[in-house]
Amino acid sequence: MAAKPSAHTQQRGDSQPWLHQQGVEIQGFGTVRDFPVGLSRETRDYSCQRLNQILADSQILYSLYKKHHWLMRGPTFYQLHLLLDKHAGEQLKIIDEIAERIQTLGGVAVGDPRQVAEMTVIPRPPDGVEEVPAMISRLLEAHETILVAAHDAAARTAEKGDDGTNDLLVSDVIRTGELQAWFLAEHLVETPLVHA
Repeated sequence: MAAKPSAHTQQRGDSQPWLHQQGVEIQGFGTVRDFPVGLSRETRDYSCQRLNQILADSQILYSLYKKHHWLMRGPTFYQLHLLLDKHAGEQLKIIDEIAERIQTLGGVAVGDPRQVAEMTVIPRPPDGVEEVPAMISRLLEAHETILVAAHDAAARTAEKGDDGTNDLLVSDVIRTGELQAWFLAEHLVETPLVHA
């Protein structure tokens, strides 16, 4: 059996992948690089901190949507199964936009689920299946947590002149979150389909 080529013996043009690469961390979490985006380091640092918290909580909200989408039960199963999956997809888009905004500002977006779990302020749900109203209420509470943070962060980033972050928070995080909360809350209203 031939010996595996080492990085020292491999040549350019060799089709063998250089596996098991090791490297050093080239930018620490919580730091910002200097980027020519017309914003001070202090402003970019502040925006990245606020965005990373909202990003962590939004990743948990996305996971809650998928969990409840899979575990939905009862007579409204079909409608809620589809609605929760639609909302999850919209949250996934927002998550990507927040992460890319952090990177645009020279920061490091939180991406590892273990770090997200350490950062989030969204309470952990039971591992099993909850009743449908409890699942919906849990999603509404997560939305409200994110919306409170997003409203505050939008106002403060506007004060600091970070219009891009303000726009992302208002146009995407807040508007989408409010609309999704409305759709969810209406499922907790008990009204008959017809009056007898």
